[in-house]
Amino acid sequence: MAASSTSPSASSLSLLSNSLSDLHHRHVPLRRSLYAPPSTHRHRRLECRAAAGGTGFFTKLGRLIKEKAKSDVEKLFSGFSKTRDNLAVIDELLLYWNLADTDRVLDELEEALLVSDFGPRITIKIVESLREDIMAGKLKSGSEIKDALKKSVLDLLTKKGSKTELQLGYRKPAVIMIVGVNGGGKTTSLGKLAHRLKKEGAKILIAAGDTFRAAASDQLEIWAERTGCEIVVAEKEKAKASSVLSQAVKKGKEEGFDIVLCDTSGRLHTNYSLMEELIACKRAVRKVVPGAPNEILLVLDGTTGLNMLPQAREFNEVVGITGLILTKLDGSARGGCVVSVVDELGIPVKFVGVGEGLEDLQPFDAEAFVDAIFS
Repeated sequence: MAASSTSPSASSLSLLSNSLSDLHHRHVPLRRSLYAPPSTHRHRRLECRAAAGGTGFFTKLGRLIKEKAKSDVEKLFSGFSKTRDNLAVIDELLLYWNLADTDRVLDELEEALLVSDFGPRITIKIVESLREDIMAGKLKSGSEIKDALKKSVLDLLTKKGSKTELQLGYRKPAVIMIVGVNGGGKTTSLGKLAHRLKKEGAKILIAAGDTFRAAASDQLEIWAERTGCEIVVAEKEKAKASSVLSQAVKKGKEEGFDIVLCDTSGRLHTNYSLMEELIACKRAVRKVVPGAPNEILLVLDGTTGLNMLPQAREFNEVVGITGLILTKLDGSARGGCVVSVVDELGIPVKFVGVGEGLEDLQPFDAEAFVDAIFS
C-alpha cells in the first residue's frame, strides 16, 4: 500500500503525458511566430557568415581602388591639362588682387569658370559666395580667395557625390551594368574597368550584351583576351540582350565569379524603345541575383561638355543611374562639366578616362581632381 501511495499510477502518468503534450502543442505555434525555428536560425547564421565574407572582399576591393586613386594623381593631373590652362588666368587675376579691383576680378573669374564648363548656375553660386566673403572681410588676399574657390568646388563634389567608390554589396557575384550613347567609350571603359578590378584580385566575367552592333562582341572578346577575363557572348545572331546578361549572371553565380561586367548596346537617350530594353536587362539580371545590378554606370563623353546633362537625366529616369564614368577628358574636354553633372543630378563620378591605355581609367577622387584643375 505504501509503495502504491507514493508511485504514480499508469492512468496518472498517461494524464500527465497528455497534459504536457497538449501544453507543448499549444505553445509551439506561439514560439514559432515570435522566433524562427532552429533550421531557420542555422540558415541565417550561414547567410550572415556569407554576407560578412562578401562584404570583407568587396570592402577591401573598394579600399584598394581608392588608394590607387590617390597614387594615380599624376595621371589625373595630366588628363586635365586643358582645363588647367583655361583656369590659369585665375592665378594671374589673384596675384595682384586688391579690394578696389574686386568686381573686375570676379567678372573675369566667372568667365574662366564658364569657359571650363562649370555651368552658369554653379558659376554664379561660387562667384557670389566669394563676393560676400570678400565684402565681409573674411577673404583678404588672393591666396585666400583661391583657397576659398577650391573649397567651394570640392564641397559641391563631396556633398552630392560622396560615394565615389563602387558599391558592390555583399552577395557574389556583384553585377555592374555599363550603359551610354553610341561612341561615348562604353565598351572601352568596360574593358579598362575589367583590367583594373582583375588587377586587384577579383574574378571577372564579361557579358557581351551589345547585341545590336555587329562588331561589339568581337571588340569585347579582344578586351577579354587582353585582360585575361572570361566572356559570355550571344549564341545566335540578334539574340536579346536580356537573355545574354541573364545567362552570364547565372554562370557567374554557379562558377564563383566575384563580379559580372555587363555591356549593353549604345543608344540615344531619345530612343524610347531602346531605352525600355535597358529595363528588361535590369529585370533579367535581378531575377538571377536579387538586388542586382549593384551598379549601373553611365558612360559620358567629356568632350560634349554640358550637353551630357540631358543624356544623364534620361538614362537616370529610365534605369536609375548609380554612378558616372566620364571619358575623353584628355582631349578637348573642359573639366568643369564634372562638377555640373554631380551638382545637377546628385550622382557620383566613379571613374574618369584620361587616355587610351589600359591604366587610363582612373578612380575619381574629388580632392585630387580639384588640385589637378586649380594647380
